[in-house]
Amino acid sequence: MIDERLATIADGEIQLWGSRCDHCGTVTFPQQSSCPRCTRDGSERHALARTGTLWSWTIQGFPPKSPPYGGSSDAFEPYGVGYVALGGEVRVEGILTTADPEQLAIGMPMHAVALPAAGHEQDGLMTFGFAPGAGST
Repeated sequence: MIDERLATIADGEIQLWGSRCDHCGTVTFPQQSSCPRCTRDGSERHALARTGTLWSWTIQGFPPKSPPYGGSSDAFEPYGVGYVALGGEVRVEGILTTADPEQLAIGMPMHAVALPAAGHEQDGLMTFGFAPGAGST
């Protein structure tokens, strides 16, 4: 289960959803009703590209403060976080499927993936992230 305002999952593929301004064409993520560029109301739901390039990244090497992090510091494992430029339209921040700096480089191809939401794996809650490579779409 994932919040359908952010993404949908069909046939094992994740689709991220943003919005596109009806007036100036600016694409945003997550969806919003007004445009941050021209400030007008009137945006439509817009399917984002499933592939892109890694724009910037870091490794989260210590547990974030709670909330939102609800896990135990003893069970914490470092994870990658990055911005991925999707389709030349928008940069989306997300969890990366690797925390190994040797496997990450700015400009490398990435693809959107569905991941279990940390701390809610048993509940079936999902989130999105990005994995290295071009993916299947």
